[in-house]
Amino acid sequence: MSTETTASVSTHILDTSVGKPAEGVAISLSARTGPDGAWAALGGSATDGDGRCKDLPALPEGTTHVRLDFETESYFSNKHRSKKQAEAQQDAPRVRDSGAFFPEVTITFAVTPGEHYHVPLLLNPFGYSVYRGS
Repeated sequence: MSTETTASVSTHILDTSVGKPAEGVAISLSARTGPDGAWAALGGSATDGDGRCKDLPALPEGTTHVRLDFETESYFSNKHRSKKQAEAQQDAPRVRDSGAFFPEVTITFAVTPGEHYHVPLLLNPFGYSVYRGS
């Protein structure tokens, strides 16, 4: 009997242009088995007021690769952001209001059964960075 369990994934987003969590960003989760396997969409969620996505679907057994798709364009559009947030940004306010340079961000990473992977996204209108958190 194997004691290994499937890997698990969590994420959060920090908008580094305003130094605050990014609320309301839609996130989709996909997984595959093996480097040549087909991607299977598992579902998704959206970030909460703390920029966290606490209810991503569980990964199926045998998952070796995970893909997180972040829909960033709507986050940076005026309809989802207050004027106060736009004024608080530090990088080219007039350009930022026109949308995001990266309308979506896709992060793909390998996983090992039994491990937890927390993958934060540091986001601004003109760039992003990710890392394996804890």
